Amino acid sequence: MEIKEFSPEEVAAQPVAYWTGLAYEEIIGFIRARQAELGFTQPQYWMLRHLSRNDVSADGRGMTVGELVEVMKTYLRPEDDLAAEAATLLERGWVTRDDDGRLWITEAGDAARADLKTHAPVWRDRIHEGVDDADYATTLNVLRRMMHNVGSPLV
Repeated sequence: MEIKEFSPEEVAAQPVAYWTGLAYEEIIGFIRARQAELGFTQPQYWMLRHLSRNDVSADGRGMTVGELVEVMKTYLRPEDDLAAEAATLLERGWVTRDDDGRLWITEAGDAARADLKTHAPVWRDRIHEGVDDADYATTLNVLRRMMHNVGSPLV
């Protein structure tokens, strides 16, 4: 599929918030659709990552749903219901819950997390098709600069 190209002047006049918002929705929609085809959700994967000693910066400790919401708050979507996602993970045997309400990843859950992670490179390749690493890096650095310019504490 061909993409409509704009001149540098036309692109420079475009509103960044509009395009970044559209890009976010399209890319998240693509990723979530691929995950759904495999029978899981993005929040379920994120929860497993945060509970695993083998991924992210987790230390393998159990976490409550509230604690998971707190550590994931910058990327959860309004429709994400971690209590419902936890119930699904419990039903699958991917996590257990202790008497304090902490969720703990099981061996089966960690194996599922590792398997789910193997699909990410294919999705990344699809998203990055036709975009070289230098352009990608420049794009992210420009976005980070714009975030800095508006006082974002995230950069």
